[in-house]
Amino acid sequence: MTRFVIDAPTLLHVVAEGVPIGPGHRLVGPPLLRSQALALLFEAVRRSELTEDEALGHHDVMTRMKVRLLGDRVSRRVAWQIAREHGLDSTVDAEYLAVTRLQADAYVTVDDVVRGRAEGIVPLATVVRLSH
Repeated sequence: MTRFVIDAPTLLHVVAEGVPIGPGHRLVGPPLLRSQALALLFEAVRRSELTEDEALGHHDVMTRMKVRLLGDRVSRRVAWQIAREHGLDSTVDAEYLAVTRLQADAYVTVDDVVRGRAEGIVPLATVVRLSH
């Protein structure tokens, strides 16, 4: 079984594009994952990129997806350390990296900026890898 950490933009991409998750794969993330995804959906509606019905439909799909949320004291401490060691502005992105370091095989993000910051900190994979 391969465990992948996905972030909120990637979760929404998987939902919107109908990306299948391979049978041998498990998705994990920090507890803030679904809240961030909901905020991104709300922002997309405000920018008229999605209708409210579309956004709420995506929300329904994402809440039914099996994603294990992990965020104990150790992972929060590791997130703090990663943020300090790599000069990050907050611990938000570092939480994904910490969960990857501690609980997963690779981190998947569709955000090129986040991907660039994660390089060399944790193993990375692409969205395509989720379905294989």
